[in-house]
Amino acid sequence: MAAANRAVGSGDPMSTPAVSQVIRIIHGDAEARIDPAVGNIPFWRVLGRTPLHAAPWRDEAEVQNDPAVALVDKRLAGDFLCMPFGRDDVNGGPIHGPTANDRWDLVEQDVAMARFALSTGVLGAHVTKEVRLVGPCLLQTHVVEGGTGEVTFAHHPMARMSEGGRLSFSPKRAVLTDPVAQHKGANLWILNQLRGDLKLDREDGTQWDLRTYPAGHVVEDFCILAEARGAVLGWTCLMRNAEDDILIVLKDPQVLPVTMLWVSNGARDFTPWNSRHTGVLGIEDGCAMGGEGLRAATGDNRLTALGVPTTLTLGPRHVIRHAMVSLPRPPGWSELVDVSLNDGQLHLRDGGGGTVSIPFPEAYFD
Repeated sequence: MAAANRAVGSGDPMSTPAVSQVIRIIHGDAEARIDPAVGNIPFWRVLGRTPLHAAPWRDEAEVQNDPAVALVDKRLAGDFLCMPFGRDDVNGGPIHGPTANDRWDLVEQDVAMARFALSTGVLGAHVTKEVRLVGPCLLQTHVVEGGTGEVTFAHHPMARMSEGGRLSFSPKRAVLTDPVAQHKGANLWILNQLRGDLKLDREDGTQWDLRTYPAGHVVEDFCILAEARGAVLGWTCLMRNAEDDILIVLKDPQVLPVTMLWVSNGARDFTPWNSRHTGVLGIEDGCAMGGEGLRAATGDNRLTALGVPTTLTLGPRHVIRHAMVSLPRPPGWSELVDVSLNDGQLHLRDGGGGTVSIPFPEAYFD
């Protein structure tokens, strides 16, 4: 969920970083690039597949020099850590926090791995990032140490589809929509819903199945999926239609208890979006109260009423692990029904009974 409105910048042109030298890592047929200026991953390619989306204005000088556009939006691409997630209406910080707007310093690098430290901090906490490639898997580990207070956080991977796609998920206990629209008048789903299935009520009186991307609609929308109780592995699978591939996003549901879906399909008509941000889906695993802001997350809310935490208490050492996997789509596959990890393998099962297993780092989520 990138900023829904023009963010208020510092007004200082020097607050806009020059486009930094990206850090490149490779493993086998996979390559990823990390942008230290804001800590995102603008490029990831696996055997010709490019699973992640980069905004079309990243190289436009007019946008890069506009102090009214938040840095996270100027450099919007790939995946990045948000801390806090969304609006910081407690401390007045930038949208998606220092982790998505400030520089990351390179600490260590080898061919397939790069490690960074956030140049500033989050409420006094020190944050490090490790990005590693293992074949078709992109692994990220963030370590948060020290600090005081409560904070939200989430990963923010984005994929773009030229002709839509099909989603499948690990079991969820509830689906919620925000009480306020991402962009007024552009929401497909009725606001402030709480449902126990994957079908949301639409503004036109019908229902929408969340497993289908709304490719035929000009829409800006957002919802929250709360993981099922007792879940061991959380996952989201996107099968892109025209691209004919699979993106799987994996998480530890005890650390990242919600998956937030951001649908951005041409509705934002203001700078720098200008109705050209189309076919984009954010699969944002985190600990947050959706787009309602940090203040709502720190108090009682609709998720905490379900027993789902919405903030992280700073001070102790926290480790946040996240993984993405890019694969070709096997013929006839339409929806995953099971994903599991054991014996150094990631096992996938399609609704038609087909199975695929690929190597995956042993005990990564343990």
